Amino acid sequence: MGKRARRRGTVDRMTAPNFDHVSPHGDVLTLRGALPPKARREYTDTLSGNPLSREDAWQRATELLFERLAVRWEISDVPTEGQRELLARYRAATPDERRFVRDALREHLAEHFPELPTP
Repeated sequence: MGKRARRRGTVDRMTAPNFDHVSPHGDVLTLRGALPPKARREYTDTLSGNPLSREDAWQRATELLFERLAVRWEISDVPTEGQRELLARYRAATPDERRFVRDALREHLAEHFPELPTP
């Protein structure tokens, strides 16, 4: 094993905590506590809706936030993890599930990223 490999094994990476949001039905959405500057800019630009209609911009901004922040979503005791699977599940969500996600994202932004506008 070379020096680099040994060094990598001893480095403790800092990770942001995850936060659980629980729906009235007991579903749990786990969101990251960190959002990189590039993702923040992309979200703000999308929400401003320059080339999109206001409704399209709002929908895309919400999806973008979900895509960047969602870590895990447990619905009826069935967990979904992984960015591709989470996004597919969000796109197939019922109106009530989408409302829960939007409310959780709004609450999460207000608490952890107050400088960002809410969708």
